[in-house]
Amino acid sequence: MLTVPRLVLAAPSSGSGKTTVATGLMAALAARGLAVSPHKVGPDYIDPGYHALATGRPGRNLDAFLCGPEQVAPLLLHGAAGADVAVVEGVMGLFDGAAGRGELASTAQVAKVLRAPVVLVVDASAQSRSVAALVHGFASWDPQVRIGGVILNRVASDRHEQLLREALEEGSGVPVLGAVRRSDAVATPSRHLGLVPAVERDEAAVRAVRDMGALVGAGVDLDGVLALARSAPPLPDRPWDPAAEIAALGGPVAGRPRIAVASGAAFSFSYAEHAELLAAAGAEVVPFDPLRDERLPERTAGLVVGGGFPEVYAGELSANGALRAAVAGLAGSGAPVAAECAGLLYLLRTLDGRPMCGVLDGDARMTERLTLGYREAVALHDSPLAAAGTRVRGHEFHRTACEPGAGDRPAWAWRTPAGPRTDGFTHGSVHASYLHLHWAGAPTLPLRLARAAAARPGR
Repeated sequence: MLTVPRLVLAAPSSGSGKTTVATGLMAALAARGLAVSPHKVGPDYIDPGYHALATGRPGRNLDAFLCGPEQVAPLLLHGAAGADVAVVEGVMGLFDGAAGRGELASTAQVAKVLRAPVVLVVDASAQSRSVAALVHGFASWDPQVRIGGVILNRVASDRHEQLLREALEEGSGVPVLGAVRRSDAVATPSRHLGLVPAVERDEAAVRAVRDMGALVGAGVDLDGVLALARSAPPLPDRPWDPAAEIAALGGPVAGRPRIAVASGAAFSFSYAEHAELLAAAGAEVVPFDPLRDERLPERTAGLVVGGGFPEVYAGELSANGALRAAVAGLAGSGAPVAAECAGLLYLLRTLDGRPMCGVLDGDARMTERLTLGYREAVALHDSPLAAAGTRVRGHEFHRTACEPGAGDRPAWAWRTPAGPRTDGFTHGSVHASYLHLHWAGAPTLPLRLARAAAARPGR
């Protein structure tokens, strides 16, 4: 049994300001000298970047759809090793999860699996006494979800705060842990897929996180928050262990094949567990930045190009012709290449008319349509990432469309209400698709990739 002080920050709906409050709370607790373990419910890549700035530790995701409910507590314990407290930011509204699947992948489900108290972040900007009815409804909806406190967000004035507190004391039975004033100073810029990632904002992101910490620290009872987190009971689970996951599948490869992983502002979407699993599988993981580096790391035997915003940086990526040629040469040599979403676009012939790597003979363009949602997919062909018939759970999130080229075979298939659909491409030693995967839910994938890199002729 392991005891980790922990709590979950949830909200009645998206747009309530829970990312600001969660990030600010993490920063305020860290400013007290506490080691804070940051976590995010769902497949989001951007919020964990701000969490990492606030805490100095990797932001980690807890997704019951991608990894299974049974992995949620082990993954939290893995990330929270050595921490004084774990803070989990929820997703959407408290009870919102995978569409049509009940509570699966909801913040409520994660809170129940973690046996963690919930702090409800309420946007109080347009209400007073009604806040008590709202909180009472959320607190009584599911008796297994323990709402241990409320943080009132976007409070306009001292008088407004007084009215809200009086209503909650009278009618909700849930204590108020703080009131955060309305402030435009902590607003985070957004664009077509949500918040601008912290990695792109440099010093501006650092200042924003510092301001969030000051705002929340001034308005929230941090001692009360810590007392609530420490009320969470011990967890019976063992921490997730990448070495144990790989050992159960046959163990790591020999020879330490070097796998280059795209990073930087254009390719910032990656789960921390991916590099950990590749290393456990025997690979040497070496990051590189396609916006700055004109060559791949020496002795690269495999390549991973994850998600991000190539459409924002298409001109700069296209201008780096030396690296584009190096990527095409590596793929042409038979080295395994795994790409998802942004990585897929980078490997195509063109993106919005700009030359990309040309590894795949297809073209992509930006669209007005947002494609998103969880998927249950099956691999249609053998590739360095997945054997034909491999079943995975993934997530799709993009505003682009692409057309396949000659010789490219679809990578995945899944069913939709409109009928079967295919996604992505396999071509030679390349596997590329829109589907975002969490390898902690499918550790056979990084091990297969490491084996393909280790087996590359002439490496």
